Amino acid sequence: MNERGRKRVVRPRWRLLVLAIAVCGSAASSAAALARDKPPAAFQVVVNAANTVASIANEDVAKIFLKRTDSWPSGGIVQPVDLREDSDVRREFSKQVLGKDVASVKGYWQERIFTGRGVPPIEKASEAEALAFIAANKDAIGYVSADAHLPAGVKAVRLTH
Repeated sequence: MNERGRKRVVRPRWRLLVLAIAVCGSAASSAAALARDKPPAAFQVVVNAANTVASIANEDVAKIFLKRTDSWPSGGIVQPVDLREDSDVRREFSKQVLGKDVASVKGYWQERIFTGRGVPPIEKASEAEALAFIAANKDAIGYVSADAHLPAGVKAVRLTH
């Protein structure tokens, strides 16, 4: 009994605990399903249509854009092209392919320039400019938004992991 003389009702707390566990378990399985079914990339990697590459490993694209690889398997000198630093597509590309944010990539290039070990990829102000550059250069590679219209002379390549 409580202070007022009423009978105290004790509600089992284990029911609340079971409900909480069930909700958490459901959320965890939903998160796992989302991780397996990743949303499509916010960008597509593109090359000149004359390039024989149809697919390329994420790791190889990173090496190209960080200029740790400078040639295609065919022997041509790779010409990577970036979008502007404030581009949402560049932000997503940097995060997913390079594994860094844009500021970290910029720091990487500042160090490389300062030590005389390289210069960053050419930067274009828009996707249209990047696509025109890629169409005009047989060894060029770049990225544009996933829904960008690709002009003649440019093709998308499949990224592999």
